[in-house]
Amino acid sequence: MNKLWPLLLLFIVACKQKEYNADLLIKNAVVYTVDSSFTTANAFVVKAGKIVAVGSADTLEQKYLAHEVVDAHGAAVYPGFIDAHAHFYDYGMGLQELNLVGTHSWDEILDSVQVYSTRNTDGWIIGNGWDQNHWVKKQFPDKARLDSLFPVRPVLLSRVDGHAAIANQAALNIAGVKPGQTINGGEIETINGKLTGILVDNAVGIVTRKIPEPAANIVEDALLAAQKNCFAVGLTTVDDCGLPYTMISTIAELQHKGALKMRLFVMLADREENYEYLFKHGIYKTPGLNVRGFKVYADGALGSRGACLLKPYTDQKNWNGFLLSNQKHLEEVAQKIAAHGFQMSTHAIGDSANRVMLKIYASILKGKNDKRWRIEHAQVLSPADIKLFGDNSIIPSVQPTHATSDMYWAGKRLGEERLKSAYVYQQLLKQNGWLPLGTDFPVENINPIYTFYAAVERKDLKGFPEGGFQPENALTRREALRGITIWAAKANFEEKEKGSLEPGKYADFVMLDKDIMKVKGAELSKVKVIKTYINGVNVYDKK
Repeated sequence: MNKLWPLLLLFIVACKQKEYNADLLIKNAVVYTVDSSFTTANAFVVKAGKIVAVGSADTLEQKYLAHEVVDAHGAAVYPGFIDAHAHFYDYGMGLQELNLVGTHSWDEILDSVQVYSTRNTDGWIIGNGWDQNHWVKKQFPDKARLDSLFPVRPVLLSRVDGHAAIANQAALNIAGVKPGQTINGGEIETINGKLTGILVDNAVGIVTRKIPEPAANIVEDALLAAQKNCFAVGLTTVDDCGLPYTMISTIAELQHKGALKMRLFVMLADREENYEYLFKHGIYKTPGLNVRGFKVYADGALGSRGACLLKPYTDQKNWNGFLLSNQKHLEEVAQKIAAHGFQMSTHAIGDSANRVMLKIYASILKGKNDKRWRIEHAQVLSPADIKLFGDNSIIPSVQPTHATSDMYWAGKRLGEERLKSAYVYQQLLKQNGWLPLGTDFPVENINPIYTFYAAVERKDLKGFPEGGFQPENALTRREALRGITIWAAKANFEEKEKGSLEPGKYADFVMLDKDIMKVKGAELSKVKVIKTYINGVNVYDKK
């Protein structure tokens, strides 16, 4: 019997060693941690939704026994991608409406509307995504033929950026829009005393406010449809810019039920009821939802000539665009947000709008700080104003695919000299040493790999132009990867919980079929997601 004791002891020790002490082990990967030293590893361990160790597989397998082991077979793994500026809910709603992205003419749009109407026979016809800059005749359309096709049923078709739309007469009648009517921060186009149906910026809201609110099941379907597509491109956190406070409970409930796993950073829209709600209740923060600030609009879009410029548009004399709110309102809003300790993020496209907002921010922030107030887009800038970002720690939140989408026509709007200080991402990066990147989807494609490609190559998906558009403002691959991970997290005050693969952070990560840090530039846009994980749970798997 005494001879059996050593064997029994070894058996007991072996059993103890086999006790599970981890949920997941990823091994044989090229793991880009995106930590402060940009270190790489080949394995990491996950327990209870968080990373507990990063290193070599040999070392980690000795220390941890995981319920699940995933052999990456040499694939590259990155922190979950974060979109620092998007419209998640609007994108989801758009998936259930008429998609006009990629249409090449007004005729094609009318055909699409007719087909859609036969499949969806009730209520408003809502469409999104047209862009007259892609047409042979690069002018806004007229509603006459839309009226003849739909004399009774209301139709509203929004431009790709959401800053302009065309409505038929039935929709205009419901909204009470009259020829010659004016509105601050918008335009109701009237030619020869007749409405053309074109509405720009604030004028669009006159009609959209008359569209019935969607049913709860439609809202849920929209959020889940958006989530599905985002997971497929490796997104694990999305900044949703400009929601009403009523969406907080809707999102929180779906997350609580486990249906909505996407992490969302939500900015509330510039409306009094949203200020009242958040000022009363304070920052709303859970692992999946962070609401701590407001999205304000200074101006419109360059494509619809609603961006506010210091000098007239090169292709439309005597027209500078406009601010969507008067300067007094913008000042009062900034002071109110600051007084209550919240983050302010402002859409500013034109150099005039950017100057107005940078000066308002500077008057409140008064130099270096950690408030992380943001200028969304920071698209066209006066060279003299760029330093205000760094002087006052103002965060430029930019979307690289805007540069490669606008490059065909932006010069016509701005002229050669003014174009030189537009889409200047490298200059903006130097201001604070970090730069969050986003897409602005559904204005652009949701794929963050396209963001990475546009930032690095400054080309469209066909590889145009050779050498890149304004290549002096391209980002390095490390900068671009940080822009869609740790820097995007930092813009949300979330860099201590996500954005890099380090112990203690959420196990949000993505596995790609090719290494975007090494593959040839021309191949970047073709890289695909193999797997996406949130909290160490596989939420997308390419079969």
